[in-house]
Amino acid sequence: MALTQPEHGALIPRPGEPLRGALAATSCMETLQVAYLHAVTAAAGCSLSQPFPDNGIDWHLSHSSGAHLVDDEVTIKVQLKCTYQITPSPSGTSFGFTLDNDHLVKLARTPVSVPKILVVMIAPRAREEWVRAGHDRLELRHCCYWTNLAGHAVTGRHRTNVRIPTSRIFDDRALCAIMARVGAGGRP
Repeated sequence: MALTQPEHGALIPRPGEPLRGALAATSCMETLQVAYLHAVTAAAGCSLSQPFPDNGIDWHLSHSSGAHLVDDEVTIKVQLKCTYQITPSPSGTSFGFTLDNDHLVKLARTPVSVPKILVVMIAPRAREEWVRAGHDRLELRHCCYWTNLAGHAVTGRHRTNVRIPTSRIFDDRALCAIMARVGAGGRP
């Protein structure tokens, strides 16, 4: 009986490369975007919780401050998405991202008592490029962008393309600004 060798890179890593797990790429991308969200939330001084079951919203982020006008703690809901099909540092003022209409309807509903945002992560295609560590840093690549889709119309039969502004990088400063606006009674 002859044994066949595994496809190069399938089970045995190339010399010098780490043996990565066999978890599906989409599952790994979900974990990567959650790590990004956790890092931003921690740096912004926010708390986060995950609804169970999620019912189309992945996370609730809360921000406490005596400076808020509407309450001492405000909350936003966050839907995360991750893709490697868009180039890093997209050119232009925005990039297109396609959502299932059911997701869009949930994110576009208005008025709401708790605002919602969509956060889209652009990741490298190759997993070995997702994380870089050094003695003075841990980099998660590439970037997350956010948008508020309140009032956005459904235009496709099953899916709708929405525009994500490249000026809205999702980092701790952006999250603090979002929470300040919501805390003043405004939109994200």
